[in-house]
Formats: sequence, structure tokens, C-alpha cells
Amino acid sequence: MAIEDDDKPRKKISHEIGQDLSLLSVEELTERISLMNSEIERLQQAVTKKRASMDAANSFFKT
Repeated sequence: MAIEDDDKPRKKISHEIGQDLSLLSVEELTERISLMNSEIERLQQAVTKKRASMDAANSFFKT
């Protein structure tokens, strides 16, 4: 019985800033853009949470 490509675990997509992109396909580049957009959104949510925590602490200690 032949092993199909779908049964193999997919290599985790990772991206290194400044990495050579010439060997990547359009599909791979699109996947990386999606991955990075998701990461940007996650980072923005973390900043929002931290700012809210800082504002709450500043408000508490000023009163």
C-alpha cells in the first residue's frame, strides 16, 4: 500500500525576516502573508490588553 502525500505531516510554516523569497511559490508566499497577518492581529490584541491593564493600574494608584 502506497503512502499518500496527504497522510504525511505537513511541515510547520515559519518565516524568517529577510529570508530569500525567490525559491517560494505564490501559494507559499500567500500562506506566509496569512500567517503574518494573523500574528500581527495577535500582537495588536496583546498591546491592547497591556494598555488596558496599565491604564487600570495608573487609574487605581492616582486616586
